[in-house]
Amino acid sequence: MNQTLARLVAAALIVSCASPAYAFQDYAKYSPAALESELAKTATSRLGVMIPMRDGVALSTDIYLPKNATAKLPTILWKTPYNEHKLRGGTQRYVLESVKRGYIFIVQNERGRYFSQGKWEILGKPQTDGYDTLSWIAQQPWSNGKVGTLGCSSSAEWQLALAGLNHPAHAAMVPMSAGAGIGKVGRFQEQGNWYTGGVPRNLFFVWLYGVENPLRAELPTSLTDEKMRARIEAYNDLDASKPKVDWNKQIRHLPVNEMLTSLGEPPATFEQFIGRTPADPGWRQGGLYHEDMGWGVPALWFNSWYDVSIGPNLEAFNVARAANTDKEASAHQYAVVAPVPHCQYARLGPNTVVGERDLGDTSFDVDGAVYGWFDRWLKGDTKAFATSTPHVRYYMMGANKWQTAAQWPPENAKPLRLYLRSGGKANSLYGDGRLVAEVPAATEAADRYTYDPMNPVQTIGGGDCCNGGVVIPGAFDQRPIEARGDVLVYTSEPLTKAVDVAGYVDAVLKVSSSAKDTDFAVKLVDVAPDGTAWIVGDTIFRARYRNGYDKPEMMSPGQVYTIHPTPITTAIQFGVGHRIRVEVTSSNFPKFVRNLNTGGPNESEKTGVTAVNTIHHAGDAQSYIELPVLR
Repeated sequence: MNQTLARLVAAALIVSCASPAYAFQDYAKYSPAALESELAKTATSRLGVMIPMRDGVALSTDIYLPKNATAKLPTILWKTPYNEHKLRGGTQRYVLESVKRGYIFIVQNERGRYFSQGKWEILGKPQTDGYDTLSWIAQQPWSNGKVGTLGCSSSAEWQLALAGLNHPAHAAMVPMSAGAGIGKVGRFQEQGNWYTGGVPRNLFFVWLYGVENPLRAELPTSLTDEKMRARIEAYNDLDASKPKVDWNKQIRHLPVNEMLTSLGEPPATFEQFIGRTPADPGWRQGGLYHEDMGWGVPALWFNSWYDVSIGPNLEAFNVARAANTDKEASAHQYAVVAPVPHCQYARLGPNTVVGERDLGDTSFDVDGAVYGWFDRWLKGDTKAFATSTPHVRYYMMGANKWQTAAQWPPENAKPLRLYLRSGGKANSLYGDGRLVAEVPAATEAADRYTYDPMNPVQTIGGGDCCNGGVVIPGAFDQRPIEARGDVLVYTSEPLTKAVDVAGYVDAVLKVSSSAKDTDFAVKLVDVAPDGTAWIVGDTIFRARYRNGYDKPEMMSPGQVYTIHPTPITTAIQFGVGHRIRVEVTSSNFPKFVRNLNTGGPNESEKTGVTAVNTIHHAGDAQSYIELPVLR
């Protein structure tokens, strides 16, 4: 995400985690100067402390200790690639509240960011830098040997690979919206949100422009005086301001692999990653967490339905519960899933509108849960986080209420298969597409549409983040998209009783194409009685990976293939009078990179070809979705 958006997201998270409501309301009345004065009375601050890593690189770290404390205290560690050196806004309130609660609070910049030394790598070397930082903290005279890691987005994602190492000081963690830290887990192989179904996502292109700065200024490594570094930090931030970019225009640039260098940027992480396939071994060499790495830390996960990677997040939660490399850790995994976009937990409360849809009273005591969790594991207060707490607490959209479950998906979720059917004219909202439980006839006509990569179907809402404003996440009406002839629309009859869906929504498509390779995008939609078509979730899949990401294979014109798109993960009640809708097309832009249909190295090509794509229904070629319905 860009720097301005990063600060706004960080501030939103900090407010949401800042402790009980009374504390935040009091702090919100104070000016920044008053908060700074209060923190000076409450905390002893050590700024610009350089913590050495095993390879000699030192990371810039700001430490806030409760003033006049005599006992050894627990520590909360916030590691970030963003500029948190100058406390302001929500960060001030958050640090102040943590210190008042008897925690040492540490903010550390990843290597290669701001005052930290070294070359930046995405996720900040969690398995070495993270481990070495925990060891350093545990050895300090003010530490009780217990550290909790906390953060959202980038400040959460580095925690996951670290959890696999089971550092003895890593007592608890609160990863929030941590999808970009996940490599391969279960049925998801998105490699840190770089892909969905083998299709690259555009968000990282924008985010990397804002974060990576290979031309950054640095303090000399010979400057080791802590007081002088703190003094320099007080009136410098090393926060470069890059030229503004019109991302709505730039995101269309071809070839994709020149998206950033065409702006004058030197080659860096983007150019390294964009040439990889989802099965490239390079994804195992960075800081991503993969399912075979084990798990060693009790975790309270916060996720959200309109986030960029809710599926991998909940799959990683399940992997951690099943790992049993540390049985106590696996037994203490808890998840909270809210109905908001990425890292926007501060929006939980009365009258929550997400996108354009009113989702009711979403109130949840995020602050109480976070501090209760840390009190339980860092201070030994076994009553702070009740053992009776359900392992999964999730918001059922549509019904607009919080629900609980012992697992994900809930154990009473059973598949309901609905077939995509038509008379061969499901094109657009005005076609004859139907979504029904009855198996199609052996002679039912197929549906065809023409996909032109130069005129892609526009993204409207859904789960996304950090993309320079080219996509606004949330629930929006899809009818402008459904009016297009290259979008197939399948709709159920109005429901006579509510249908509660919670879990992974699977689609199976029988497809053919005139092209060697193309994409198939699927969308789940809740149609209100007045016709408003609220997006619930979406997915996409690149046909060349139908036999596995390590076995790309081109299509033969006219031959029918089976496509299993990456599941949609959600919890939604389709109410009485509502209709369930599924859209199928071949693009969802600018959320996902367009397939140029050539069968070649898509990311390095400039010219595309149109494809005539077909969804089959009849005989053995049945296309359908399976909804996990609560019985």
